[in-house]
Amino acid sequence: MIKSFLQDYDFSELMVFHQRDIIEMLLQKGVFFSILTHIDEITYDPILPAEISDNFKPITLFVISEYTHESCSIDDDNLYFEAGFGHQNVGSYVTIPLNSIVQIVLEDTPIFINLSMRQKRKEKNINIEASTNIFLSNPKNKGFVKD
Repeated sequence: MIKSFLQDYDFSELMVFHQRDIIEMLLQKGVFFSILTHIDEITYDPILPAEISDNFKPITLFVISEYTHESCSIDDDNLYFEAGFGHQNVGSYVTIPLNSIVQIVLEDTPIFINLSMRQKRKEKNINIEASTNIFLSNPKNKGFVKD
């Protein structure tokens, strides 16, 4: 029972919704924080050198402070920020899917734990045929379509 609940898509979306709200609040209030995240779906632009990325563990902690905090933004699906990596502080723009975040940490204390089992977010599916039929069902719209 618990496993099926934690794998439930709606539960997963609820977790993402809550963590997005928490991160937005932390950013608005200027509070530095950290996130513990699965790294398999994170993207880096530019791609990090292998000598840096090969040292990442499957779950990695990112500290969102100073310039990284200033550059941080969030949308419905992802967290974005610029960060420096390694001894040479190699800069990269990081994109983290929100459903990859395991914890949000404030002063070494987790303030949010994502208990859901990660799932790919559903693509917003647009049914073009149904949309076209609805459009054409209005007699006023028939003039917009050539036979």
